[in-house]
Amino acid sequence: MAVSKLTKKGQATVPSEVRNFLGLVEGDKIDFEICNNQVVVRKVTPLDIEYLNALESTLEEWNSEEDNEAYNDL
Repeated sequence: MAVSKLTKKGQATVPSEVRNFLGLVEGDKIDFEICNNQVVVRKVTPLDIEYLNALESTLEEWNSEEDNEAYNDL
C-alpha cells in the first residue's frame, strides 16, 4: 500500500512506488478521475498539437458566445 500525507495546502507527495509504476518524472502532469466512488490517478500524456490545431477548425459550431455562457460553470 502506498500512503501519502496531505498538507494544509492540499498537497501530497506521490509515493515512489506509484511514480515508478506510472513512469512519472519531474514536470509530468497527472489526472484524477472519480469513477465508481474511487479516484483513479493516471499520467497525462502530451497531445499532438498539430492534430489538435487541425481538429479545432472542425469544431466551430461549438464556439459561440451562447455555448460559452451555457457551459461557463463546467
